[in-house]
Amino acid sequence: MKKYDVIVIGGGPSGLMAAIAAGENGARVLLIDKGNKLGRKLAISGGGRCNVTNRLPIDEIIKHIPGNGRFLYSAFSVFNNENIISFFENLGVELKEEDHGRMFPVSDKAQSVVDALLTRLSELNVDVRTNTPVKDVLYTETAVKAIILENDEEVSTNAVVIAVGGKSVPHTGSTGDGYPWAKKAGHTITDLFPTEVPLTSDEAFIKEKQLQGLSLRDVNLSVLNPKGKPLVTHKMDMIFTHLGISGPAVLRCSQFVVKAMKKWKLTHVLMNIDAFPQKNEEMLFREINTALKEEGKKSVKNILKGWVPERYLLFLLERAEIDSDAQGITISTEKKRALSKLMKSFQFTVNGTLSIDKAFVTGGGISVKEIEPKTMASKKKEGLYFSGEVLDIHGYTGGYNITSAFVTGRLAGTNAAEYAKNKK
Repeated sequence: MKKYDVIVIGGGPSGLMAAIAAGENGARVLLIDKGNKLGRKLAISGGGRCNVTNRLPIDEIIKHIPGNGRFLYSAFSVFNNENIISFFENLGVELKEEDHGRMFPVSDKAQSVVDALLTRLSELNVDVRTNTPVKDVLYTETAVKAIILENDEEVSTNAVVIAVGGKSVPHTGSTGDGYPWAKKAGHTITDLFPTEVPLTSDEAFIKEKQLQGLSLRDVNLSVLNPKGKPLVTHKMDMIFTHLGISGPAVLRCSQFVVKAMKKWKLTHVLMNIDAFPQKNEEMLFREINTALKEEGKKSVKNILKGWVPERYLLFLLERAEIDSDAQGITISTEKKRALSKLMKSFQFTVNGTLSIDKAFVTGGGISVKEIEPKTMASKKKEGLYFSGEVLDIHGYTGGYNITSAFVTGRLAGTNAAEYAKNKK
């Protein structure tokens, strides 16, 4: 059996980048994946358009990777988001910038990104084996030795890059395969949890589907600590579902809900919706007061029509004990204050998230304390490298996780090739 300098396990964004980097550094590379085709996660990312990276400054990107993003500072000093852009443009994939720095292929097709990577693998003569599950990674006392395939075939190598993803989006092949191999090498796996995931709630209004399907635009959504102070606030869109809440603001808040439940041993976490982030409560009260007085003969629901979506308005009016058909002039100051408070601060509880297999991103993974930040090398075994979501690094959606995957993949592949060369 042919011996390889570098074996990359996992054909997602990180594994593809690692295999290309190793090939470009002169290594004989085997890229192996248990699925029937490479780049499945890439092909569905960004709603099928593939958000390849984000063009925000490095400090901003790190802020958008709340799960150990700071670990990536060293990696970014070697290969960063601008290098990712150049890399793809050199492969003939033209990119364009959209809102919040998100970079997409001009073609608007994720497949063009996948095809460019596969073409590059082919140019570098990287051996590719799909439909080939890896059963185990073999180590000596100090280093990587070989991999064992599901059919018990042993393939020897000087270096292994484990790039098999986390446990989210399992239909793309991310089913947590890498954790036992890392553990066997002496690595710590931090608690795994879903991030970028919808939240669930057992509030009566959710169970009764009162707001199901309702979207709120550009609201401030906050996760509150047990004392009622915000742990995090995101100003984005959200939607009420039959199980709870979802949408961009919710996905970003989700990991803070999970962490709060764990930290304070909570069964429920308080959330806050501010429908008017640009105004304070007093200002809002004055505006409501003026509107209800000036158009006092009309019904409250008609006077305030368009302030917030109609279903949300009727819902808040009911909570403030205001008859939506009552004339504006008849509403007491106390009730107007109650309504302005609810518009600024509607609070309700969530009781968890959907399961990790419904999450976009896995929180937790191989502890970054045991990884060399400039090379992605294991501190436990020579010739062992990790990249992508198998590591305990997680960011928001918007090109941040894929940036982390490409950057760590690049470093892992480059350094695995260097290590293998020195072993010859």
